[in-house]
Amino acid sequence: MQYLCDLSIEDLKQWLRNQGEQPFRAAQIFDWVYQKRAQSFADMTNLSKILRDKLSNHFAFPSISLLKVLESEDKETIKYLWELSDKSRVESVLILSDSRRTVCVSCQVGCPARCAFCASGKQGLMRCLSVAEIVEQVLHIDRRLAESGERVSHIVFMGMGEPMENYEAVVKAVAIFNHPAAFHISQRRITISTVGVVEGIGRLAEEQLHVNLVLSLHAPNQHIRKKIIPYARKYPLEEILLAMDAYAAKTKRDITYEYTLLSGINDQLEHANELAALLRGKQCTVNLIPYNPVEGLNLQRPEKEMIEQFRNRLESAGINTTWRYTKGKDIAAACGQLALQTGQTCSVEGD
Repeated sequence: MQYLCDLSIEDLKQWLRNQGEQPFRAAQIFDWVYQKRAQSFADMTNLSKILRDKLSNHFAFPSISLLKVLESEDKETIKYLWELSDKSRVESVLILSDSRRTVCVSCQVGCPARCAFCASGKQGLMRCLSVAEIVEQVLHIDRRLAESGERVSHIVFMGMGEPMENYEAVVKAVAIFNHPAAFHISQRRITISTVGVVEGIGRLAEEQLHVNLVLSLHAPNQHIRKKIIPYARKYPLEEILLAMDAYAAKTKRDITYEYTLLSGINDQLEHANELAALLRGKQCTVNLIPYNPVEGLNLQRPEKEMIEQFRNRLESAGINTTWRYTKGKDIAAACGQLALQTGQTCSVEGD
């Protein structure tokens, strides 16, 4: 049985035609699911009982269930642990910042990238998530926010998994998040992060989308990058940066480069100088992320003074820089801590 949230509105229109139903009903169904947040087909009272029965017989809803919720002490980060139909588990995080309600979603169970500083890839890739499993992370959180009169405002693909390695599902989920009959979230408020899958970046540039694209850079050169990001052995830094430049030119969107600072590995002033030279002249922002501890990893966060010196060196070279305030660290929901069982994710910049 297929999950309802796997379907785009065009998919649903075609299914309705095949069932002898009017395709305009698709917008009504989307409205019930994503705007009115119905929890069963029986709730969809402006549909005929015959159509509701057809929906019940053909589609399952929902596809994920909530196992656990953890809230940070500062009340600004909430982590959700989900169980999938095959008993796999993934996590997502709600980040509260002023009026923003940002959901950091996962797109895979585990992660194939296996970055040295990240918990998500420690056990490798288990499987990709379906469209429904991605979309319902946001849907369930949006439903909970509605209890206090709020809605999800921003979405970032920075949870578990490499989005470009689940490309079709991620792009289809973006279309649902953006659709006026669904969440109606502007593409400029949707961010996709990648470790640098060149062909995926190229495909995304041709999609006529205008989502924000973030590169997990984390090193100023190919030599260091290969030590901490195994995918760098497949995708040379020069090719990745060319693909990112092409995306920026095609979409007119500035690029963000994520840079996790690891003590003694990539945090020295010589690295800052090299990074500034690498990015000089590009319309971009470097988002500095002090390393967040992951159990079993022998890595250290740089001292605050070193981070400040690194940032100052970049800014003196004309590189726009942000320093991410770590949220959710007390509930293992900070950047790089997301794991298969107990959970973890990222904070975000954006529109």
